[in-house]
Amino acid sequence: MLKHLLPLAALLISVPAQADAPAPLQQRVEAALAAAPTGTRFGLLVVDEQGREVVAIAPDQRFIPASNTKLFTTAAAMALLSGDDTAFRLGGATELALVAGGKGAPDAVLTGRGGVSLSTAPDCVQRCLAQLADWVASRTRRVRDLVADDSHFVDQRWSPGMSWNNIGSDSGAAISALIIDNNEVPIAVAPGLSGQPARVTVSPYFTLVNEVVTAAEGKTRIEVDRAVNGRTLRVYGQIAAGATPWKTLLGIDDGADYAAWTLRQALAARGVKITGKTRVIHRPVRDPQAPEQPGLREQRQPAALLVVEAPGLAEEVAAINKPSQNLHAEALLRRVGITASARQMLDPPAVQQGSREAGLAALRSVLAAAGIPRAGYDFADGSGMSTYNRVSPRAAVALLRWGAGQPWGADWRASLPVGGVDGTLKRRFTAAPLAGKVFAKTGTLNATNALAGYMRAASGRELTFAILANDVPDGTSALAAIDSALGLVAAAN
Repeated sequence: MLKHLLPLAALLISVPAQADAPAPLQQRVEAALAAAPTGTRFGLLVVDEQGREVVAIAPDQRFIPASNTKLFTTAAAMALLSGDDTAFRLGGATELALVAGGKGAPDAVLTGRGGVSLSTAPDCVQRCLAQLADWVASRTRRVRDLVADDSHFVDQRWSPGMSWNNIGSDSGAAISALIIDNNEVPIAVAPGLSGQPARVTVSPYFTLVNEVVTAAEGKTRIEVDRAVNGRTLRVYGQIAAGATPWKTLLGIDDGADYAAWTLRQALAARGVKITGKTRVIHRPVRDPQAPEQPGLREQRQPAALLVVEAPGLAEEVAAINKPSQNLHAEALLRRVGITASARQMLDPPAVQQGSREAGLAALRSVLAAAGIPRAGYDFADGSGMSTYNRVSPRAAVALLRWGAGQPWGADWRASLPVGGVDGTLKRRFTAAPLAGKVFAKTGTLNATNALAGYMRAASGRELTFAILANDVPDGTSALAAIDSALGLVAAAN
């Protein structure tokens, strides 16, 4: 009997062991995130169509969301402002009025309501500053005072918790109801001859102090220095001889002042003389119980009026979410607050209309009505530039699922960047399994990377997700780990 069993035993011993089964998805995702720079802290939640958790890592902890904040701002705007696009366009309009002045010449009053970015581009065809200047020139050759009025918003140019180094950059353009070219000014530095000053090109709105030298060798290192609300621009450092020009965008600190200056240049180019003063009107922060003061255009009946309507709501939301536009997000938050104030929706009700506080009160009101857990968020601004903002992955996913089910949900979703296709995701998710299948808002700030939205898994199922990385070491990024983790989730579902 034994001699018959031995061959069978030998056969069993010779069978190779089966390969280990794949680790559970949760473990594989955790391993992918562990490849991020040491010290990075993650929060992640992925749910399926029924809201069942697929992967969860610290989903109820709160993180700095960076520009994921714009998801909340734009959702609140869609909830409160959709349905009457004509009212939305007019509510954000910029107006140019000729009003009775003195000594036989009218005053030109430019009034902003935060929804229009007038363009100075040579090929501009819509909402062009040139059209405003042409309109004035067709009616008068003399203007007494040129007035720029951005008092539709309270004069709160930057949000608490915003890093000082962002002020003066295009990411930190000051908040204003008057906007020209997104209140951004290009600057370029080109090398000259070795040992000679470089060539700096920037708008004459600034007084330029050029201290950039052209170096025979070495790396280009250029810094721009300007006092807050100052117009003297010191540019210093070095640029290598033969190097490609260095370019960046500067943020404007006073939108009304810049609008007045820009319009004045355009009028002068058309032969219109300004015989009086150029001045601006701001609305200071004050006791919300004090009566509102009307703007200059409302005080004086215009003899002629040109109205430049704002883009529609869906267009404006896409212009915010696709490129992650900070100034427009902040302006939209204030417009939300103005509408909520008019509808007596604010909690607390005693907040100054057109202020950051009114916008945030309106945002909280919308989120409460949507059932978003209050413990899952705190906001200090509408763009995500404030490091005081906090969001949990669960709150972000709850917002995304709620928004998708609203009548305006399709337009809101269409405003999100698409992986490998457009917006801030154009260069991410360019290969399978997620090319063209991630629809999500990015977020990047000091020590922060974030992404929240929707993705189509390998099976065709749609998953809703939010992943936030904080405490990312200086000079590093968690993007590769985030994208790898989401790729694992997509492939497994």
